[in-house]
Amino acid sequence: MTPFPTIAALARRTNPLAALAALAWLVVVGLPLYYLVAVSLRTREDYLTAGPLAPPSSPTLENYATVLDSGFGRYLLNTVIVSAASVALVLLLALPAAYAIVRGTGRPLRAGFSLLLLGLAIPAQAVIVPVYLIITRLRLYDSLTGIILPTVAFLLPMAVLVLTSTLRDIPEDLYEAMAIDGGGPVRALRTLVIPLSRPGLVTVGVYVAVNAWNGFLFPLVLTQSQDRRVLTMGLWSLQGQFTSNVPALMAAMTLSVLPVFVFYVIGRRRLVGGLTAGFGK
Repeated sequence: MTPFPTIAALARRTNPLAALAALAWLVVVGLPLYYLVAVSLRTREDYLTAGPLAPPSSPTLENYATVLDSGFGRYLLNTVIVSAASVALVLLLALPAAYAIVRGTGRPLRAGFSLLLLGLAIPAQAVIVPVYLIITRLRLYDSLTGIILPTVAFLLPMAVLVLTSTLRDIPEDLYEAMAIDGGGPVRALRTLVIPLSRPGLVTVGVYVAVNAWNGFLFPLVLTQSQDRRVLTMGLWSLQGQFTSNVPALMAAMTLSVLPVFVFYVIGRRRLVGGLTAGFGK
């Protein structure tokens, strides 16, 4: 039987600086979340009379009902459409591109990969005017498609980079075994690459979903009607509508953050695995 460690042994294993850093990080992350949820469950009178960090004396869901009656459902649906379409398009384009880069040997592929990576150095703010002109010429202004296409274009370089690193972890022996069995590149992509690259696919999916969900610049410049607003634009308009109703505004922010938080918690392990894949080689 393994003896229990003594207090002295536990003290030697303990890192006080790391523990303090973890505690400080917990406070930095947890305090805003507590404030967000606690205030959203309070009435306006309770918020004005009690302290900002005081727990709600009589929790209520009235603020959430008020937000949902203010068009929040439309903003949420538009954001879900934009995020889901962006994730689907990025995965559909990035995985074959990464597969061609990893398995290909021609100079055009390497040159194309280098050119694609230049997109990481170009901020969207620097090219928003050309993007606006392209979207208007394509007659996609004030549409969800006009938001989706630029979002996919600017998230694609990072997605290809992550998937390229993931695919390099697949052993060469597996490709050779697939070739001996008569499998071509398409079959290898379908039966070998896709199953073994799931951590990278989850990483890209979470990355694209979070960025598309929180996107503000493209919806601001490329849309104008209320029916095409996403959550970021909706929160901006609700901020003016609920200027004096802070609990209702916190309820809107809680509803907008909750789906992304749940999505991240579900895929966080594969997210870390996909981000570190291939970089140890």
